[in-house]
Amino acid sequence: MTSPTGTAAAPGAPIPPGAAAVTVTGADGPGPRVAAGPWLLGVRHHGPGSARAVLAALAAARPAAVLIEGPPEADALLPLAADPHMRPPVALLAHAVDDPGRASFWPMAAFSPEWVAIRWALDHGVPVRFIDLPAAHSLAFDEPAPGVGSEEPAGGRDGEEATPVVDPIRVLAETAGHDDPERWWEDVVEHRPPTGTTPAGGPPRATVDVADGDGAGDERDRGDALAPFDALAEAMSALREAYGDGGHPRDAVREAYMRIRLRTARKEFGDDVAVVCGAWHVPALAGRTTLAADRALLKGLPKVKAGLTWVPWTHRRLARHSGYGAGVDSPGWYGHLFDAADRPIERWMTKVAGLLRGEDRPVSTAHVIEAVRLAETLAALRGRPLAGLGEATDAVRAVMCEGSDVPLALVRDRLIVGETLGEVPDTAPAVPLQRDLTRSQRTLRLRPEASERALDLDLRKETDAARSRLLHRLRLLDVGWGEPAEGRGSTGTFRESWRLSWEPELHVRVAEAGVWGTTVLTAATAKAEAGAVAATALADATALAERCLLAGLPDALPVVMRALADRAALDADVGHLADALPALARSLRYGDVRSTDTAALAEVAAGLAERICVGLPPACTGLDADGAEALRRQVEAVHGAIGLLLAGASPAEGLRERWDAVLRKLAARDTVAGIIRGRATRLLLDEGRLPEDEAARLMGLALSPGTPPADAAAWIEGFVGGASGGGLLLVHDERLLGLVDAWLTGVPAEMFTDVLPLLRRTFSAYEPGVRRTLGELVRRGTVPGGARRDDAGKAPRGFGPGLDRARADAVDPVLSLLIGRRPEHEEAAG
Repeated sequence: MTSPTGTAAAPGAPIPPGAAAVTVTGADGPGPRVAAGPWLLGVRHHGPGSARAVLAALAAARPAAVLIEGPPEADALLPLAADPHMRPPVALLAHAVDDPGRASFWPMAAFSPEWVAIRWALDHGVPVRFIDLPAAHSLAFDEPAPGVGSEEPAGGRDGEEATPVVDPIRVLAETAGHDDPERWWEDVVEHRPPTGTTPAGGPPRATVDVADGDGAGDERDRGDALAPFDALAEAMSALREAYGDGGHPRDAVREAYMRIRLRTARKEFGDDVAVVCGAWHVPALAGRTTLAADRALLKGLPKVKAGLTWVPWTHRRLARHSGYGAGVDSPGWYGHLFDAADRPIERWMTKVAGLLRGEDRPVSTAHVIEAVRLAETLAALRGRPLAGLGEATDAVRAVMCEGSDVPLALVRDRLIVGETLGEVPDTAPAVPLQRDLTRSQRTLRLRPEASERALDLDLRKETDAARSRLLHRLRLLDVGWGEPAEGRGSTGTFRESWRLSWEPELHVRVAEAGVWGTTVLTAATAKAEAGAVAATALADATALAERCLLAGLPDALPVVMRALADRAALDADVGHLADALPALARSLRYGDVRSTDTAALAEVAAGLAERICVGLPPACTGLDADGAEALRRQVEAVHGAIGLLLAGASPAEGLRERWDAVLRKLAARDTVAGIIRGRATRLLLDEGRLPEDEAARLMGLALSPGTPPADAAAWIEGFVGGASGGGLLLVHDERLLGLVDAWLTGVPAEMFTDVLPLLRRTFSAYEPGVRRTLGELVRRGTVPGGARRDDAGKAPRGFGPGLDRARADAVDPVLSLLIGRRPEHEEAAG
């Protein structure tokens, strides 16, 4: 609930002419009471000082009804505010039934004046109603109106010149001679002491006892409880006279509707009505207009069918820097001010000390005392009546953080902004999909939390597998509660890692996804089927098949597989086929983990592999540098995918031999780009399909004097480039290193600058230790032809022509000891 400026307006409300103080006896005992209302209580949304003033004013005035700025369709939801399971911060969510993505929020914290007024009315049995423009109209506008969850742009529409937007607090602060409107507001309202004073340059403060918030002070306090709202009313009226609507013409429509609702309430309850609204609207509500004029402003407004409910909110979303202009830079601090009955600075420093101690920082009681003294001293030097957040933060930085902003950032995140997530009772209205999601969250013990947390899953466990399916289904529905993350060193397919963070906007995403079904399973299935029909690219269909397996959608998989088979049959681009195969191979592996039938998927994958084997060699010729690099990555991906297919339960017959033949063709053809030839040679060597001597021969040919240096450098990058063990290969096989060294020293000086970028890219990916070892080996020197001999004149070291089983068996006892396994010969003997 924002003011017309995005930052809420200052409190202030005129008492209607003729109002008089009379003594009455009510629920709170005898005391002065302002008669002849209505009482217009202008507030700053989410202001703890305004909230306390409202609480005191309601206790003193004891109105017969309370009216609050908000959508009137939510009147039926107001009793839920008294539910013991309702815990702020919460928000009213309104969305268009036919277009759930068109939504608005009215957030409320425990220190919001509106929330305080609602709870007071419910606790005292007083009728409470919302009086703002209905959500049915505000949602129908092209842009959400201010005060309904987002701010209207300052600029005009359709090329109109932008109208300046007025910030009432800034104008009042500058008028009072202050350059910091937030600090001025804190001094005037949020830090108002129990006994009134008049701060320099500011409006008069009322003598009001609001420390306990119940208005049960002495008679003088009761008589002055409404004075704060009168103190700034004249200033706000002057602002409206000077600036009109302040750059928000739609406010005239909202205020017309508020006046109509106020007239209706006065007919029902008389003048004993209290109105809690942004102070910017108070002059408009106090002005005299006719019912006909107000109705004329409302004539012809667009309208949609709206659904409303309560949803949890977070302190982080109340902060300006998180994207919602609610006018609260520090909701955690404001919540502390509202909750702290006395000594707010001392209690705040104690909180900060507890937080820092929990992070193993040495903070003692002496630090707390010194920080309090410093904050109070800074307030005195700066001419502030009480220490505010600025003084408290400066004191924490100097005393508890030793001048460092690193631990101070933690204080800002955890305390000044805060991580509080509200709760809403189950009885609150919700779309069926949201109810099913809530049930699943409880069954699987996945509690939504505002702060980000890591979740590691073992898919061999039934509960973790169900959690994985739920998170994948929500991602398919564009409900981004969880995002996949890198695991903790495990490469097994039975493990998954997630980062979970629940944001209030996800309730809108759930409402949008509700058009697909009433449960998470049926909605995800329906959306997957629709996506399969709409998929035009083969890669889209394969990615969707993978997501269906991850999400456990057996009913959607046949539809997706038919679409996949159709796209694969029509797509003749080898690059598209190469992009699609890895996802299918991963899906087959996931199917094994999740016990899913993947026979149809395996058949499509085998067909794609066959077509790639046929079409890849011709596609690797005539490429420029960028095209060659892209195809090199595709060759690597296909190689890994075929490895997964061969590791499956029923691999395609002869697939290994056909793929090896493709790699041999790529490695031997001069017309293939050097980076691809080098990578094909390396893949064959790593798989044991190419003898080491043959690999050395191919390298010698690629680095021969007749090969252009740029082509030779590209071959080297393909063979030993990246962080895939190429450096260690050169370290252990000095024959290959000698060939590279001999070629490099023979590159003409005029060509060296052309090949240097490729070489830097190749060798910069190696670990520092590998680069150092290679440098030491090169320092020994070479002999003609690239052969390398050590100081004793022995032959160069390299890999033998085959496996030396005797040397390998010698390692077995040590390896068995390291992994805790008995050697094979001991197991056979005993």
